Amino acid sequence: MRPVFPILAALALGACAYNPDLGRQQMAIVNDAGLSKAGEQAWNQALRTRKVSKDPAMNARVRAVGQKVIAATNLWDRPWDYAVFEDTAPNAFVLPGGHVGVTSGLLKIVDNDDQLAAVIGHEAGHVVARHAAERQSQTVASSLVLGVLGAAAGSSDTARAISDYGGAGAKYGFLLPFSRKQELEADRLGVDYMRRAGYRPREAVVLWRHMQAQGGSSTPQFASTHPSDSTRIVALETYIATRGW
Repeated sequence: MRPVFPILAALALGACAYNPDLGRQQMAIVNDAGLSKAGEQAWNQALRTRKVSKDPAMNARVRAVGQKVIAATNLWDRPWDYAVFEDTAPNAFVLPGGHVGVTSGLLKIVDNDDQLAAVIGHEAGHVVARHAAERQSQTVASSLVLGVLGAAAGSSDTARAISDYGGAGAKYGFLLPFSRKQELEADRLGVDYMRRAGYRPREAVVLWRHMQAQGGSSTPQFASTHPSDSTRIVALETYIATRGW
């Protein structure tokens, strides 16, 4: 039987590619076509199961800001859809395949279009950075490693420990921290896009101060897929200052 770890290492290295937008290597076992299909399914499900706002002013605002930001990302290789969902929770998402969703709750928090552009820019940053493909690839790779280790350990106490604690170790030691890194990357890309689209980068900091005032999550940062609001604010202030904006 061939050694498994060299095989896994070769698989990881073979799936890595340099992303110039991030300035680093990425693992991408999952392809973009599959993610676009999943994005289409998620969008259609959202339209079926969530209440879509019929307010013409809100929809026109999201579309106008969204089109400017998307143009700044150079993601014009697909048609884009925009929708406002009736939901008091402040949220937004950009799905692979070309879909932008914003909640009515978010529109009540933002003071201006600059702050709305910061949110849409952030979400578009995830698409440009291929974060969804990267996250799925990391999950697949972690599952593969744990499966190999469990099989090698057989029915021993080691196997049971891997089964009981291995998933948690991968989650808290690697997958969630990496997701927080992705969030900060998307923040930086979002600032780049909003400025390129003609919006004021410093309003991104004001936006996150508004989000911080909402109370945020009580989940400790080490166990969260998102950095704390204070972490985001400091990182954004530092990045904007280094760019002289």
